[in-house]
Amino acid sequence: MNKNGSRSLGLLMLALLLVLTACSGGGSSNGGKQNNEGTKSTAKPDDAGGKEAGAKTTLSIMWWGPDARHEATKKALDIYSQQNTNVSFKPEFMAWDAFWQKLPTLAASKSITDVLQMDAAYIQEYVSRGQLVDLSDIDLSGIVDPSVISNLQIDGKLYGIPLSQNAQGLAYNKAELEQYGITLPHKDWTYDEFFQWARDARAKLPDGKYPIGDTTTWDSFNYYQTSMGKPPVMSDGGKTFTLDKDLFMTFYQTYEEFRKAKIVPPAEKAASFLENDPQADPMASGVVMTRGATTGSVSALEQLMPGKVGVVNLPVGPAGGGWAQSTIFLSVSANSKNKDEAKKFLRWFVTDKDAGNALGLTRGIPINPDIYKELEPTLETKDKLGKEIYDLSLDKALPFYPPAAGFSEWVDTYKKEMEAVTFGQQSIEDAYKKIDKMGKELAAKVAG
Repeated sequence: MNKNGSRSLGLLMLALLLVLTACSGGGSSNGGKQNNEGTKSTAKPDDAGGKEAGAKTTLSIMWWGPDARHEATKKALDIYSQQNTNVSFKPEFMAWDAFWQKLPTLAASKSITDVLQMDAAYIQEYVSRGQLVDLSDIDLSGIVDPSVISNLQIDGKLYGIPLSQNAQGLAYNKAELEQYGITLPHKDWTYDEFFQWARDARAKLPDGKYPIGDTTTWDSFNYYQTSMGKPPVMSDGGKTFTLDKDLFMTFYQTYEEFRKAKIVPPAEKAASFLENDPQADPMASGVVMTRGATTGSVSALEQLMPGKVGVVNLPVGPAGGGWAQSTIFLSVSANSKNKDEAKKFLRWFVTDKDAGNALGLTRGIPINPDIYKELEPTLETKDKLGKEIYDLSLDKALPFYPPAAGFSEWVDTYKKEMEAVTFGQQSIEDAYKKIDKMGKELAAKVAG
């Protein structure tokens, strides 16, 4: 054999020796598994996306909200990445309308982000399409009350980790009501008391000011119908549709009376309102003395009218009234290749105190009572108003009833038909017939 051949053989034998040495036990003492003490979760692994231990993971995440929520959430993501150096984020954040315009496109292309913020009004729709992961294996004991979990389950499974407690109430212009000698609203007022209060307040207010606003949305009537002990307009996932005609006529005939008596603003004026705009908000502009507000939204109103805002729960009936529960969640996409890491992150999001301090009340009252206790000493008046709405609403609250999957067009139709009523373009009876017919047809389609 020549010298070159001997040299080549020697190099080959050396390479083989190195390969065998590497394969024979040179691994770490923990078997190659990465220690991750920063985030402990009892979520069961179900999809590591094909990544080996120690590999870098990028979680895509999207949410909606105001700038304060965006900045707070980015801080929380930075904290998670500091505690878990193998995880980084690709965040997307936008306004409410933009979010719900974009999400259907992502769903159609099966490219929804790993983690996404989800709302009670839409979660059933995306669950029904198989686009969200069951999160029931995430241990929330001691963090979320079991009754809250039970109310949020869909067919016995949990598809969103609740982030906050929320409630629907009514905000009122305390300063102006006192100025005009009008009795302030009280907790657990009935619908009859609410309507009579509006009549009495009208007599004391100057022209151009109105005690309450008009209503054209389905959920406003649904609050009334359920408070009277009737079933919700939509139930059983949309298979059952109940629009009680007697209650419908009573409710909207009352508002028809109010339009004639100038107890609510004229339709043209109401159409120009824009909530949370300093000039166009119905209440902040000084035009309407009351308007709907939630635990999460009332802080914006207080910032527009510092020291002038009072709150009360929605009117109640024999069965109760309003709602108080979780309505905003974090979910995981069914198409995610990082499901296990996403689940760990979701549990961390509602348990880590550093994250809780960074997030504050940007998504409402934290679902975790320990986090809220940490924040309570630092709360401002605007924050305490949100907690007050929740506390006032809790004992009489009914469940939150979102639109059923497939009813989005019906919701839009309801608003359009009732706006036609407010403008005097059709009767309440005609509006009822159109709304009821469409609802029953959709329910039959869902049931079939």
